[in-house]
Amino acid sequence: MDVLVLIDKLDDLIHNARPVPLTDQVRVDREEIYDLLDQMRATIPEEIKQARWIVKERQEMLAEAKREAERIVKEARDQQARLISEEEVYKQAERGAEEILEDARDTERQIRLGAEDYADEILSTLEVNLQKFLAAVQRGRDRLAGRDEEEVEPAEV
Repeated sequence: MDVLVLIDKLDDLIHNARPVPLTDQVRVDREEIYDLLDQMRATIPEEIKQARWIVKERQEMLAEAKREAERIVKEARDQQARLISEEEVYKQAERGAEEILEDARDTERQIRLGAEDYADEILSTLEVNLQKFLAAVQRGRDRLAGRDEEEVEPAEV
């Protein structure tokens, strides 16, 4: 039986007890009081056990909820760190790719400029050689023209 019900019964017993004449005291049946007190003694430990069990269950539930919350927070932090790490790796890769492209552009410019310089040197050498060749051809033509004149002149004389 519930302790509160037993307390209500005790209250009713005292409230409905017969008054002692010429006093403000009442007369109660001692056996009924002892019987209610015995029932209270038997009921209170059981209710205290239940209350303790409820408190223990509540504490265990709170501890489990706290552990779960800590686990979720840890997972969130781990995921955040992983995402930051992945983003950093992506940024590093992007920077690396940009550096590679810039190096390739520099190398291409150097190769192109080197090739242009080489072609210019070859053309310059060819030009010099052609000029020498043209000069030689011109001298040859001049000699031929001069010989023809020399051969023509003595014959006319």
